[in-house]
Amino acid sequence: MAAVRRVVFNQKGGVGKSTITVNLAAVAAQAGRRVLVLDLDAQANASHYLLGVVPDDTGHGASGLFGQMLNISLYARTPAEFVLPTRFERLSVLPAHPELAELMPKLEQRYKMFKLREALDMLSQEYDEIWIDTPPALNFYTRSALIAASRCLIPFDCDAFSRQALYSLLAHVEEIRADHNPALAVEGIVVNQFQPRAALPARLVGELREEGLPVLEVPLSASVKIRESHEASCPMVHLDPRHKLAGEFMRLYARLA
Repeated sequence: MAAVRRVVFNQKGGVGKSTITVNLAAVAAQAGRRVLVLDLDAQANASHYLLGVVPDDTGHGASGLFGQMLNISLYARTPAEFVLPTRFERLSVLPAHPELAELMPKLEQRYKMFKLREALDMLSQEYDEIWIDTPPALNFYTRSALIAASRCLIPFDCDAFSRQALYSLLAHVEEIRADHNPALAVEGIVVNQFQPRAALPARLVGELREEGLPVLEVPLSASVKIRESHEASCPMVHLDPRHKLAGEFMRLYARLA
């Protein structure tokens, strides 16, 4: 059975893409699923989160995989050879590297937009779930991820600017679905950094639901604990499984599964 492929995408920075990707992937792995996190953001936040440090060797991870796409070789490595294990059972990562930014214009010029889907087709038999973290931009890597995935999660951080960007984002996803990937669907909007006692977040979320947008029922609370999780390079389900936020990630994953 082929892996479920989810991309976590928002063009706005600072909305929690890497945090949501890593924590949901960690919950899935703890539940017994074989999970791969693919980090396509040159900032490598998801990679740091899972590994602590990102390998300097550009022959590993996403930069090695995409670099190979630019060079035809009789001795090409399989996509699995670019994957690294983490210290968490059943959870692996294809880490990002700053070199991804340098590779992007070359990949665009050579029309390599569909190569990631081919790579994930090869990896899909080895994993039950593939989670893709994307840069905060609609660029080559984001489009490649949307073409390669079947489900899209959209983080939303409850402010007016995020709401304005949301409509444009949904239109871009629909365009990719219509032109390149009919299997792609928006699985849901993940409300992040939610403060239930504040009037604005509750009103915004209510209005999005009234518009018929797929806002997921489990919001993620604002908490300083997530910063400790980042610093420790340890997802919440491992750092403090009894914490409220860890429970929210578990319930959110159960809702998706």
